[in-house]
Amino acid sequence: MQYGICFLSIVPLRLEPADTSEMVTQVLYGECFQVLETRKKWCRIRLSFDRYEGWIDRKQFNFLLESKYQDCLSVSRQITSDLVSYITTEEQQLMVLPMGSEVQHTTLLKHQHEGGKVQQVMPKAHLIETALLYLNAPYLWGGKTPFGIDCSGFTQMVYKLNGYELLRDASQQATQGEPLSFIEESEPGDLAFFDNKEGAITHVGIIMKDNYIIHAHGHVRIDRLDHTGIFNYERRAHTHQLRVIKRIV
Repeated sequence: MQYGICFLSIVPLRLEPADTSEMVTQVLYGECFQVLETRKKWCRIRLSFDRYEGWIDRKQFNFLLESKYQDCLSVSRQITSDLVSYITTEEQQLMVLPMGSEVQHTTLLKHQHEGGKVQQVMPKAHLIETALLYLNAPYLWGGKTPFGIDCSGFTQMVYKLNGYELLRDASQQATQGEPLSFIEESEPGDLAFFDNKEGAITHVGIIMKDNYIIHAHGHVRIDRLDHTGIFNYERRAHTHQLRVIKRIV
C-alpha cells in the first residue's frame, strides 16, 4: 500500500482518471490518503478523513512512507478558520489556502502557515456561526470551499471546522446520527435531508432557529423549512421535499 498528502490548495478528485471526468469532491491542502491504484498520470486514492475514493493527478500530491502516514494520522487536526490564509513554501513562495484546509503537517511539507486555525471540538451552538461564513458561496458540484461548494460538502466542512466528522455525500450523512420525528424537536445545527421523486436522498442542509435552514442551492442561502420541505420565497414554491431530520451532535 502507498500513501500520499496534498501539498496544493484545492485539488479535484475525479470519478475517472481523466481531466474531463466529473469532479466528485476536492482534496484540500494537508489531507492525507491511501493510494489504492497507480497509473502513469493518475492514482486512485481513499481519503483518510471520510474514506471517499476517486482519481487524483499524480503531479498534485506527494507520496509518503507508511511511517510518515501513520505519524500524520496520530496528530490532532488543525483546520484553517479564516476564509483565506497563507502558506509560505520552502522557496519563500506564497500560496493561498481556503478555509477548512489541514495545517497540522506543515513541518512535514516544509511550509509555514499564517492565519487562524481551530483544533478543538466546539459547542453545537457554534455550527451556525461557522455555516454563516459560507453564506453566498456559489454552488459547485464536488466543491468543499467558500469559492464553490455543494450541499453535502457544505455540511461536512461546517461540522469538520467544529471538530465533528461527517461522511461526504448527503445519502451517506443520512446514515449518521439519530432521527427526529418532528421539526419542533430539532435544534440549530441538526441536519435536514431531502429526497427526490424516486425516494433517493439528494440534498442536505443545516437547521437554524425559528424554522430556517441554511443550505447550498445555487449558492449557500437561507430559506424557510416546514413539514413539507424547503420553501423558497423568491419562487413562492417548495424546492426540496423533506425526508428526515437527524441529530448528529
